[in-house]
Amino acid sequence: MIEELLPDLFRIEIPLPDSPLKYLNSYVIRSPERNLVIDTGLNRKECLEAMEAGLEEIKIDLGKTDFFITHLHADHFGLVGKIVTDTSKVFFNRPDSELIESWDGWEPMVEYAGRNGFPKSELRNALKSHPGFKFHSQWVPKLSILTDDDTIRTGDYHFRCIETPGHTEGHTCLYEAEKKIFICGDHILIDITPNIQCWSERENPLKNYLTSLEKVRELDVELVLPGHRRVFKNHGERIDELKEHHYRRIEEVLTILNNEPKNAYQVASEMTWDIACDSWEQFPLAQKWFATGEAIAHLRYLEEDRSIFRKKGEEEILFSREPA
Repeated sequence: MIEELLPDLFRIEIPLPDSPLKYLNSYVIRSPERNLVIDTGLNRKECLEAMEAGLEEIKIDLGKTDFFITHLHADHFGLVGKIVTDTSKVFFNRPDSELIESWDGWEPMVEYAGRNGFPKSELRNALKSHPGFKFHSQWVPKLSILTDDDTIRTGDYHFRCIETPGHTEGHTCLYEAEKKIFICGDHILIDITPNIQCWSERENPLKNYLTSLEKVRELDVELVLPGHRRVFKNHGERIDELKEHHYRRIEEVLTILNNEPKNAYQVASEMTWDIACDSWEQFPLAQKWFATGEAIAHLRYLEEDRSIFRKKGEEEILFSREPA
């Protein structure tokens, strides 16, 4: 599906097979000088075919096209290595680019998931089912780094970069003040909530995410262009809903920890999820992984707030309402 949202600004629907997200919104700005593609899809055949067909339909010459990737996740970054040309610039944020440079494989994440209670018997299969593991970019092009308040001009559009860490450490949105449009990747979604995960000891992604929501709350926005699902309005109202969702989540986690110490996997299994499964046991492994990561993020937020405490001296990470 292709639609022209504003003059020379198009949305190409890139399918995400087997994903509850259903599709990625790739935004394309057509210009006589340089075109701009914002987010690309997974590194898989179905995404490449949809992207190539969409670009051909709106007559985009990849030889004069640059790319802006909102964040590191494979459904946004994965395909870019297949469609860049020698003349392309790939605009990206510094924190996520540093993760690429320092990447030492999936083992630290697997080990950390195990310490947080993810069953060791399921870890390898969970990794194999992870879209980031299966469909990441096989080649990372040279990146042109942009930071907060840097600008991109293409055609009649003049975007300002706004760093919104939370969904990833470097997640970055684009704001066009004159046209009042906000291209927000996975920072704000309608109908579904962005997955806020934590897989290392150095992060507090939920705290960062809530701060980033507040950062963009007062922007003058008429149209929100998200990475998934439909385009929408009333971004401030949606931000308030997302904040309330996480505050309810925080209270839910505190209630789950009322009776005894638990690890993140156990907490995730008792949290409320909007998924078509009757029980935690029926969750697909990939969804258990995402849910556990989100549980860790909420536990980390509460630990830093000193509302919960880590049980010391254990290889497995347990959290309790009472100090150790």
